Amino acid sequence: MTPPEQYASVRYLVTDVQAAIDFYTGHLGFTLNGRGGSAFADVVRGPLRLLLSGPASSGARATPDDAATAGRNRIHLVVDDLDAAIERLRDAGLPFRSDVVTGPGGRQVLLADPDGNLVELFQPARPATT
Repeated sequence: MTPPEQYASVRYLVTDVQAAIDFYTGHLGFTLNGRGGSAFADVVRGPLRLLLSGPASSGARATPDDAATAGRNRIHLVVDDLDAAIERLRDAGLPFRSDVVTGPGGRQVLLADPDGNLVELFQPARPATT
């Protein structure tokens, strides 16, 4: 288990904290780390702590209206088998925001959480064998 001071934390603004918890724990391998009623929760996966801030949370209230929309930023999750992950998530009816993109470092696809926050699923390129 990662010690709390070694987490890398990212905050996502969400409209429904329980729906966000269900999405991240039910589909992407996060575990619930803590909860502040319906206002806030945090979920963890390895060294990533994802802060899920609902409308009543101090984190959401401190954000100016013009900065509160989902943008091009996203969390980046490494998967062993991108095709299998896509099939499993597509079968669950989850919305993808891109096609698979292949580059020199590997393959990736963008998935959206219930509020449109982006999650990049990434499968690193396998080293060439000699």
